[in-house]
Amino acid sequence: MPIDPTTLKGNWNYPTRIWFGPGRIAELPQGCASLGIKRPLVVTDPGLAKLPMIAEAVANAKTAGLGVAVFSDLRPNPVGKNVTDGVAAYKAGKHDGVVAFGGGSALDVGKSVAFMAGQTRPLWDFEDIGDNWARANADAIAPIIAVPTTSGTGSEVGRVSVVTQEENHTKRLIFHPKIQPSLVIADPALTLGLPKHITAATGMDAFAHNLEALCSPMFHPQADGIAVEGIRLVKEWLPVAVKDGSNLAARAYMMAASTMGATAFQKGLGAIHSLSHPVGAVYDTHHGLTNAVFMPYVLAFNRKAVEDKIAALARYIGLKDSSFTGFLDWVLALRQELSVPHTLKDLGVADDRIDMLAEMAAADPSAGTNPIPVGVKEHRTLLEMSFAGRLG
Repeated sequence: MPIDPTTLKGNWNYPTRIWFGPGRIAELPQGCASLGIKRPLVVTDPGLAKLPMIAEAVANAKTAGLGVAVFSDLRPNPVGKNVTDGVAAYKAGKHDGVVAFGGGSALDVGKSVAFMAGQTRPLWDFEDIGDNWARANADAIAPIIAVPTTSGTGSEVGRVSVVTQEENHTKRLIFHPKIQPSLVIADPALTLGLPKHITAATGMDAFAHNLEALCSPMFHPQADGIAVEGIRLVKEWLPVAVKDGSNLAARAYMMAASTMGATAFQKGLGAIHSLSHPVGAVYDTHHGLTNAVFMPYVLAFNRKAVEDKIAALARYIGLKDSSFTGFLDWVLALRQELSVPHTLKDLGVADDRIDMLAEMAAADPSAGTNPIPVGVKEHRTLLEMSFAGRLG
C-alpha cells in the first residue's frame, strides 16, 4: 500500500525538540519566537544561498518582522576561518540566534558560530577531549535552530561540530552540550532537489553512523535499538530515494534515519570515522562517501568482535542470508548499486601518505570506541586493505 507522505509528521523531543514533516519550514518564524530570537543569522553554504528555499525562508522571516541576514562563506569541509568569519558577521549584525540551514557543513559552522559568539577562548580549546567543554561560558551560547537539507550527517541533533584546523589539516570535534540545537525543523521536502550522488553519499553517512553506533562496545541499549531501526530504514528507502528523488516518503524516512544515526552515536563510533576524518581533512573528500568506501574493510577487520551482533542485525532487516557474510555481501552490493568507489584509489586518494594518515586516525577520538582496539599499526592495515580492495 502506498505511503501518504503528508502523514509522516510529528513533534518529538529525542534528544532535542524536533518539528518533523513536509512543509514545516514555513514554521521557522514560530520557531524563532519560541526561542526569543528576533535577529537570526542564517548560516548556509554558497550553493544553497542561491536557491529559492533560502530566499523563501528569509522572506518569510522578514514578513514576520525578524531582522534576518545570511552568512554563506564556508567550505564543504569547513575550516576554522569559516567559523571566525561567521562570528564576525554575527556580531556585526547584532544577531541574537543562529539558524543553521543546510547540509553538514552549514550545520557544523552554524552551531560553532552560535557557540563561539560569546566565548573568549579560541575554538580549538573546546575540542572533545576530557572536560574541555567545561571551559566554555555556557550562558553566552546563542540559541540555535537547525534546518537540515540533506539526510546523512545528523548534525542537527548532535552535540559536536566537526571543523578542520587549517594549520595541520586535522578535523577537530568541538563539543558542548549546549551546541546541540534547541529546535530542529526537519522538512524532507527540502531534500527533493538533491542529486543522486549526494543522496547516495549522505545516505551512506547515515548508514555508517547507525552501524558504528551499533558495533560500539559501550553499553547503551537505547542507542542499539535506534541504530538497528535506522539501518532498516536505510535498507528500505535509500535505494528508492536515489532512484526516484521525488519520492517524498523515501526522503522523509531517510531524514529520520539520519537523525537516528546521530542520536545513536552518542554511544560511540569507530574506525570508519577515525579513518574518514583524516582522509577528508587532507584530501577534501566527501565525508559520507569516504565512510562508504571504508565501511566493508572496517566490518571485515572487526568481524571477530561483532559477528553475532551483525547476524542479529541481518535477521532484523530481513536479509535472506542472515549471517555476517550475508550482511557484508549486502553492503558490497548496496555500494555497487549506489556507485560508491570500491577503493581509496577509486576515490582519488593517493597512497603516498599512509603513515601520516594512520597516525592521524589513531589520534582521532572515534578510534576509542572501535570494537577491536586500533592504534597506528591497525589503522595502517585498514588503509592498506582499502587501497588494495582486500577484505581479509
